[in-house]
Amino acid sequence: MDVRILGGLSVRENGVSITPTAAAPRQLLALLTASADQLVPVTVLTEELWPSGAPRGARAELQAHIAELRTLIAGALRGADPAEPRQAWADRPSAEAILVSQPGGYRLDTGGGVHDVWQFERAAGAGYRAMEAGDLSRAALRLGEALALWRGDPYAGVAAGPRLRREIERLETSRLSVLDQWMEAQLGLGRHAELVSELTGLVSRYRTNEPLHAHLMVALLRCGQPDQALAVYERLRVALKGQSGMEPSARLRRLHRSVIAVRDTAGRPAYGVRTSARYAPAPSVPAQYAPTPYVPAQYAPTPYVPAPYAPARDRLVPAGSIN
Repeated sequence: MDVRILGGLSVRENGVSITPTAAAPRQLLALLTASADQLVPVTVLTEELWPSGAPRGARAELQAHIAELRTLIAGALRGADPAEPRQAWADRPSAEAILVSQPGGYRLDTGGGVHDVWQFERAAGAGYRAMEAGDLSRAALRLGEALALWRGDPYAGVAAGPRLRREIERLETSRLSVLDQWMEAQLGLGRHAELVSELTGLVSRYRTNEPLHAHLMVALLRCGQPDQALAVYERLRVALKGQSGMEPSARLRRLHRSVIAVRDTAGRPAYGVRTSARYAPAPSVPAQYAPTPYVPAQYAPTPYVPAPYAPARDRLVPAGSIN
């Protein structure tokens, strides 16, 4: 079974889609994929489908949705290869063996197939370990592979209830953590000019995300644009003030002071305003403000590393507490 959720729900068995178009069975399948290969209790399924309380006849309706999913699975099993002899169909698992009834709930058996969340978590784990080891090239490669698996918002097109919303939030948080470390690795490799455009778009989307704003400030500073870096800080400060009434963190304030010091010490480079950031040479920065190894020493965030990084399937949340 091929499960993809990082950009819309797509579930295929033997290459044939089993993703329903109707909202309720689609939502049910989405929740089963969030805990693939694990038992999902009926109570969890009913809470997702009916967050305000299960109506009378909810159990029968849930069983009807399960039957609809099994019909799609059975059709995929029969139609995967029309030229295959009918006798060979007997060797395939049944729909009931893929969407399994167990005491108290149901389990979607992927048969060891592809699951893009598991791929994402494996690549991210390898990237985090490379960051810990100081191997920036490998870290950038593996973290980039993890990010490349995202085609859009997770579970896009699915009517998410409370359980799926928590899972979506968890995945988005994981993605931002990987993005933060990937940017840090890229800055450590001296690719600041290449990052300015992408970071500019990201801070527009995540207006109060401090790590992304910090990375953009560092990239602009290295491109000889301290005034633009200060403008990024000011936009972040205004956004935080408007959202929560809070000021930027102490680390961001230290970075802000460092940018001012670099600007005032080094002066405005002749190329700083009119030359494209992609081609502008890095400014001469006093040693006390030189970034080592990723960002200025005054703003050296502790690398985010999950403790300790477990294999992807072991990190999946138990079915009774999807978050």
